[in-house]
Amino acid sequence: MTTEIGRLGVWASLDGLSAPDAAAFAQRLEAWGYSALWTPEAVGRDPFSLIGYLAAKTETLVFATGIANIYARDPMTMKSVHKALGELAPGRFVLGLGVSHEHLVKRVRGHDYTKPLSTMRSYLDSMEAALYMGAQPAEEAPIVLAALRDKMLGLAASRTRGAHPYLVPPAHTARAREVMGPDAWLCPEQMVLLETDPEKARAVARANLNVYIGLPNYQNNIKQFGFTDEDFADGGSDHLVDEIIAWGDESTIRARIQAHWDAGADHVCIQAFRSDGKPTPDETLLEALAPNG
Repeated sequence: MTTEIGRLGVWASLDGLSAPDAAAFAQRLEAWGYSALWTPEAVGRDPFSLIGYLAAKTETLVFATGIANIYARDPMTMKSVHKALGELAPGRFVLGLGVSHEHLVKRVRGHDYTKPLSTMRSYLDSMEAALYMGAQPAEEAPIVLAALRDKMLGLAASRTRGAHPYLVPPAHTARAREVMGPDAWLCPEQMVLLETDPEKARAVARANLNVYIGLPNYQNNIKQFGFTDEDFADGGSDHLVDEIIAWGDESTIRARIQAHWDAGADHVCIQAFRSDGKPTPDETLLEALAPNG
């Protein structure tokens, strides 16, 4: 019953799909041999309701939140979710937690946004101490943290099963492995795009990066690896775009995934953008990269 995260998963927002279509998508991923499906939380569906539904429609696929916002639920509620889905989908649920971003927490949710590290540490303490009187899962579902900088990576390694870094190059994966040590899970997300024309690829890439590129959390993290303020101007420099999004042919994309594994990743979850710019995942690319061939 131990949760096996596997080597290659998929990161996808399914809010643009109906529930039956989302289930059919999960079933295809399972048939293709992907080990996990990571789903985000923003301003759409409750991710845990969706995971419960999808788990009932599949057999082996692991479902992970990438990530669930700790400002959306108090620690007692989050513990309840963690325990309940751990019981209902044994060996098939990973609780990914994160502090989100100030504009989403403050302006969208109306909460005070406090220091990320101390807030997450206190939240984990409160979750651990919270009362839960429901049926216990046979085994605790793993918890991972959305961690980018060294201190949060250290917290992820010491207090949870590991880390789920988002919007990171392989250089970050190498740094994270160094900080976290050999035993913690390291599960970076990697954006991928099947497009060999540089102009077209970078245009699609910039359109998808637009929502992230101005956020201080991501900028401060990426600057550790030789990038400057100029790289974040005007939709992002070519260098930044190329390091964050793996575009090109299948072999080029496979090489980027391998680069994360070589840098110390246990699991890579790929977010497949469509070259036509539509918001649903590129299933042609996902099928081509599938572990089952």
